Amino acid sequence: MKYSWLLGVLLLLSFGVRAQPPAPIDTTHGRYHRPLFRQVQVRRNVEFAHVTTMLGLPQTLYLDVYEPQGDTVRRRPLVVLAHEGGFLTGTRDDAVMTALCTRLARLGYVAATIDYRLYFFPFDTVGIGRAAIRATQDMRAAVRFFRHDAATARKFRVHPQYVFVGGSSAGGFMALQTGYLNKASEVPAYLNVAALGGLEGTGGNAKFSSRPRGVINLCGALARASWLEAGDPPLCSVHGTRDGLVPYAKGTIGAQLPAQLVYGSGALRVRANTVGVPNVLRRLRGAGHVPYSFEPTYIDSAFVTVRDFLRPLLGAGAPGPLLAAALNPRRTAQVTAMLLPRRISVQLPSPPELVWQPDLLKAMPDSVRRPALIAPETSGAAPAQ
Repeated sequence: MKYSWLLGVLLLLSFGVRAQPPAPIDTTHGRYHRPLFRQVQVRRNVEFAHVTTMLGLPQTLYLDVYEPQGDTVRRRPLVVLAHEGGFLTGTRDDAVMTALCTRLARLGYVAATIDYRLYFFPFDTVGIGRAAIRATQDMRAAVRFFRHDAATARKFRVHPQYVFVGGSSAGGFMALQTGYLNKASEVPAYLNVAALGGLEGTGGNAKFSSRPRGVINLCGALARASWLEAGDPPLCSVHGTRDGLVPYAKGTIGAQLPAQLVYGSGALRVRANTVGVPNVLRRLRGAGHVPYSFEPTYIDSAFVTVRDFLRPLLGAGAPGPLLAAALNPRRTAQVTAMLLPRRISVQLPSPPELVWQPDLLKAMPDSVRRPALIAPETSGAAPAQ
């Protein structure tokens, strides 16, 4: 009798071991996931573009570059970020931009926070629409600046295929437009985009692409959800569900402008799912506008969401186990976060193909979308790891 009981226990243990999915393999030794670098080097006041203001005056734009000190990797992914402020106020060294750039650099990224042109007149929908176009031109100029450097001096050691854009509030509008507003015909005629210099603007390095590898939207929105189309870059959004300034879903902003209809993160998630654009949405339940500017807990939530969105996109080809971990935090993400060093050197057979279970995805608190095949813009290797 006791032998049959022992046999039963052994069978249960054996079944339990076989039923467990293989742990994701950490292919980067913790890079881009753990803060491997204690010190961050900041290059301030880097000139990246010469533009013309709303009044027709010349303006030089600057950015600050955050890099992991002591890093020896020759080609690194870049995140370009823009501050909040309603296209009227704000500086590139505000607390949110500084925190995000510093944390990203400690993971191994190059991060940059940029100037962009502020102010608009008249104070109406047309004025702010043109301000958003000018600011987006400036973000595109920053992307082209880094790609030009990658092709020439390589001062910042950026991999040109792995350039991401992001921003908070007004900066989120800019990042979304940089990623998804790619046809001049999509811009309302009353904004006269041609007179503003077209979608790209005149900030320099015109021979280089401004298309990002992915978009990070923190409490931003798009004027048209239809700008997001199949084949566009992946999207990561973080948004308070009770945002009273920029709507979480579809709604209006700027009651005194007059009001303009926009599509916030919730509505963009629906659009991205419909057209098959890989996307992740972190709902900050009950939170208002840019809550991470006031409450440290929210900046942690935003950073972790951005970190887990970015890392899987650094490889080429079909999504691997790291992407599954990022999009399924209840299961494999916890295993990946352990990043046990002794597993790195073990030669394991290729893990079986991941099976996606829609019923599990529906039960998750943060909306996700199974990514389609993500291919780089041009041929080339993934960043050195």
